[in-house]
Amino acid sequence: MNKPLQHGEDTAPDTTGAALRITEIFYSLQGEARTVGLPTVFVRLTGCPLRCEYCDTAYAFSGGEMMALERILERVAAYRPRYVTVTGGEPLAQPNCLPLLSHLCDAGYEVSLETSGAMTVAGVDPRVVKVLDLKTPASAEMHRNDYGNIPLLTPRDQVKFVICDRADFEWARFKLDEYTLAGRVSDVLFSPSHGALPGRQLAEWILEDNLPVRMQLQLHKYLWDDAPGH
Repeated sequence: MNKPLQHGEDTAPDTTGAALRITEIFYSLQGEARTVGLPTVFVRLTGCPLRCEYCDTAYAFSGGEMMALERILERVAAYRPRYVTVTGGEPLAQPNCLPLLSHLCDAGYEVSLETSGAMTVAGVDPRVVKVLDLKTPASAEMHRNDYGNIPLLTPRDQVKFVICDRADFEWARFKLDEYTLAGRVSDVLFSPSHGALPGRQLAEWILEDNLPVRMQLQLHKYLWDDAPGH
């Protein structure tokens, strides 16, 4: 990994005029996806056009603080991280998310993007690991899935399904086969909706059907009781 750029170095990126609305920037353990358990800086952007039934970050729908891109990069660098996750809300709802991702990659971090799958990922820097949701029927936002994103996924990316019930599981299993997702991305993630579906039940369904997926539990919800900033 390259050494992260520090503010004031001659190689610092040109961020003149760029700004984003930020809900929070914090340092915690990654709670899900392939890097679960690894110390990570999270940059949570404000705003989301979706209203999923199980959303656990509704506090990021509005408010936040406008921050210059340079200041965001300084805040991230202060933690001296190896991993950075840009999340939301829906981070791609802000156009300046794309240069933010590129600058974070330029700084030498391993960067991931958590996106709802409702907006195109066509402009995302290819160095970024995309963690793309496919919204299930119980989310009430299934109609927002942009299936044009699937051909844009690479073997470094991940696809996530949040499963609320058996109908969601059957739907996700169908999409797994329809788009040959297990052979397209590094991990297909099945996550039980916290408080709606017991993790053990989802685990048993996965084992019964011998699915080529990674089950995940959201670590941060067990360690910090789903408190913001973790």
